[in-house]
Amino acid sequence: MSETTHDGGVAVTAPPSPDEGLSPARLAEKYGLSVSGARPSLVEYVRQLWDRRHFILAFSRAKLTAQYSQAKLGQLWQVVTPLLNAAVYFFVFGVILEADRGMPREVYIPFLVTGVFVFTFTQSSVMAGVRAISGNLGLVRALHFPRASLPISFALQQLQQLLFSMIVLFTVTCAFGSFPDLSWLLIVPVLALQFCFNTGLALVMARAGAKTPDLAQLMPFVMRTWMYASGVMYSIPIMLADKPQWIATVLQWNPAAVYMDLMRFALIDGYGSENLPDHIWAVAGGWAVLFALGGFVYFWKAEERYGRG
Repeated sequence: MSETTHDGGVAVTAPPSPDEGLSPARLAEKYGLSVSGARPSLVEYVRQLWDRRHFILAFSRAKLTAQYSQAKLGQLWQVVTPLLNAAVYFFVFGVILEADRGMPREVYIPFLVTGVFVFTFTQSSVMAGVRAISGNLGLVRALHFPRASLPISFALQQLQQLLFSMIVLFTVTCAFGSFPDLSWLLIVPVLALQFCFNTGLALVMARAGAKTPDLAQLMPFVMRTWMYASGVMYSIPIMLADKPQWIATVLQWNPAAVYMDLMRFALIDGYGSENLPDHIWAVAGGWAVLFALGGFVYFWKAEERYGRG
């Protein structure tokens, strides 16, 4: 295009841009641009996580190694801490309050130690999950990776810590007369189901903690309440024998109690199937699938919001 100026010259103007009048969204669509950090499809998200499986494993191992790096006993605290907790609970509940309620000492002590170790696995996974995003904002904002890698790696870290602790747990059960037999093979599916449940719960708490960092201050009280309601220090059906049956049923079907009961059944000779609620394996599998799948989808739906604001 051209036009005549006041001095008789000819000025040439640029032709209108073909993008003139297009909205930012239409411009992005025209040139194949996408939002930075946009949430991928669920299938693509799973593929990205699988591609980063080595990072997830390495990150969990590094966190486990660094956890007690400043302590003189180092990694020994992985087993000393739950053992000390078990000793305190035994003194308070086993000696003073007599929470064993007639349970033989050779059964009650492995019963208590198993409960403490197994519940600590869930408790630590939840507490680590709450801080998975909010406690690693520098990493989240600096690098592009599927954010679910963090809570999954923290749950894996707690599983590795439990596996170290199992050596002590085996020693305690053998010391009180429960020696290895075929029932110990059940430990593998029990741990697998509990790990799936813990991972899903860690994903749920990671999303909640990313939005509300103060949740990390509230969760110790929630976890303490959950522990007392799950029969860590006492047998639920024995302790609640004089209460309405539905109360004991509800408490026994809560996931923490389910996985503890299954582990006790696998390890302790004197803890038979009569102590387990009906259909406990179905309940254990249901909790694992519900939280593993539901927690993963729940976390994925907020993928593009982590680390922002």
